[in-house]
Amino acid sequence: MTVSVRFSEILDPVTSDRFFSLLMALQSRETMTTADLAAHVGVSVRTVLRDLQWLQEAGFPLLIRRGRWGGVTLLSGGLLDTSRLTPSERDHLALYGLDDMQREQLGAAADTQRARQKMRSPLRLSNTDVLPLSAVVTTDNRPWFSRDTEGLPPAALVGDLRRGVRLRIRYRRSEDIEATWRVIDPYGLLAKAGRWYLVADSAGRPRLHALERIVDWEPIQAARRMRPDVTLESVASELTAHWENAEAFRIHAELDSNQLSRARRILGRRLTVRDTAGTQRVRITVTARDVEDVRLLLQFGNSVTVTGPAEARERIREIAAQILQKYS
Repeated sequence: MTVSVRFSEILDPVTSDRFFSLLMALQSRETMTTADLAAHVGVSVRTVLRDLQWLQEAGFPLLIRRGRWGGVTLLSGGLLDTSRLTPSERDHLALYGLDDMQREQLGAAADTQRARQKMRSPLRLSNTDVLPLSAVVTTDNRPWFSRDTEGLPPAALVGDLRRGVRLRIRYRRSEDIEATWRVIDPYGLLAKAGRWYLVADSAGRPRLHALERIVDWEPIQAARRMRPDVTLESVASELTAHWENAEAFRIHAELDSNQLSRARRILGRRLTVRDTAGTQRVRITVTARDVEDVRLLLQFGNSVTVTGPAEARERIREIAAQILQKYS
């Protein structure tokens, strides 16, 4: 396979040399593990995985298999030439993990499209060649039945975020009736499950601010206050891990067995199945942030019975009474 790429025009010399070393190592062997690649170029496995993701997004036909018998393979097929890319096009191409709609929301669609057109070349396949992965795999990370994006578009914030200034935002939390102003130190934007979040320190604590709840904002003529050795990636990972593995509140319930598949689709990692409760019921636990998350179980109607804790049972009784009064 021949690859025509001028990495020196895309990345700093250290990173471009590492990319060349990775590609040369993969060309010399059919398959290599990420641990072997990390040892070969002298970096961590995490850095190698990030480099491989960048190369995949740039169009290199890399096959990455997870698990005990996995490894990284450089497939044949396709010629690449990124020497004609502008700095802006290279920058947007390095944003891996976003689908086309999210790139459009970010204001990056035009640069991304131009970069892809410049890098796309006709495929010449023989009997032994295979199509590159980018030709047979597409992504759409939006949740099913997602509504159109509301609230502040991410592209509106990008300019101020890139200038590295503090922001004053008018934000409405889910439990608030009116939005209130607060000063934040932003790290950047996170695209998660079809929604956009502003990752920022608020009152000295890292938080996720849903863009759909930001009513207004204004830049402050002062540099953002950054904690040492903290990055957007590390803060976002910490916050999302806390959301998905919350330990603040657990709701116990019994659920009809025929609703279990639906519950798994809706509740995802929040749901834990403990054991059976007779032939038609299962005992479950739902991990929640607070007692108000008992509302998640309302969509299962009389197929679910909340068994504990006491405040969860009391809260769902109150909600049920309010619903009954409304429709009586």
